Amino acid sequence: MTLESATTRTASAGAYPAGRRHWLLVQLGGLYGLWLREVKRAVRDRGQLIGGISRPILWVLILGIGLNPYFRGEVYGEVTFVVPFTYLQFIFPAVIALNIMFTSVQSAVSVIWDREFGFLREVMVSPLSRATVLLGKILGGTTVAVLHGCLVLILARFADVPLTVFDVLNALGLMAMLAFALTCLGVVIANRIRTFEGFGVFSNAIILPLYFTSSSIFPLDPALSRAQTRIAYPDWLVTIVELNPLTYAVDALRGALINYNQFPPWMGVSIMAGAGVVLFAVALYDFRRA
Repeated sequence: MTLESATTRTASAGAYPAGRRHWLLVQLGGLYGLWLREVKRAVRDRGQLIGGISRPILWVLILGIGLNPYFRGEVYGEVTFVVPFTYLQFIFPAVIALNIMFTSVQSAVSVIWDREFGFLREVMVSPLSRATVLLGKILGGTTVAVLHGCLVLILARFADVPLTVFDVLNALGLMAMLAFALTCLGVVIANRIRTFEGFGVFSNAIILPLYFTSSSIFPLDPALSRAQTRIAYPDWLVTIVELNPLTYAVDALRGALINYNQFPPWMGVSIMAGAGVVLFAVALYDFRRA
């Protein structure tokens, strides 16, 4: 081997890691830029902010207080505990999930917006990989959704939900997992629905059934056996609640915030993590084909 060829090979070997470092820095820089763009756009959207504030106020202050006596059977002076919490306490974690759901799925409309006005085409011809572009948009939507979930946490004292620092940190982790999975779901919808109008109708057609069949506004009585539950409630409703992944996410939030679980605590974390991975893979598959 000549000295010249040996020098060339050594230089190439040294340039390879440097080239990979440069590629990684480009991807991280692009990821940060896309994340920041999504966050800034959401913060400047007054409609989203108003919705994020008015929604929990409506549910916590009006629905929670209005249905509280009926939930605990206190109307006729006799207290019958379905669960050892007021309705306001019971529904509080579910309102957090609701705020995250709407914000996460609606944030994915930016995919349609960027496709419609050409921004997505410009990003696609950049050195950024499609996985980086998708992850940046999803992380931006996740961040905004968690912030909207935190707007509900501010009402914890009013809802008589005492929180420690550990409770808040635990809840934030669960909120981030839920927001990531739901933002991925929103992107999957946006990749398949090409118009703003169709996205709004279709996303609401998914959000509301998911929420109302997740044991978010009524409990499955934990004192009853499985057979008794299917007698007390319609069999089809119990089946839907048990098959709904959001049921376990809401249950995990209840465990973190009011220390109440209808299911084993590990189920919520496992199902949210699995849903996040699967939905991101589907979103990336669709995104690469777009």
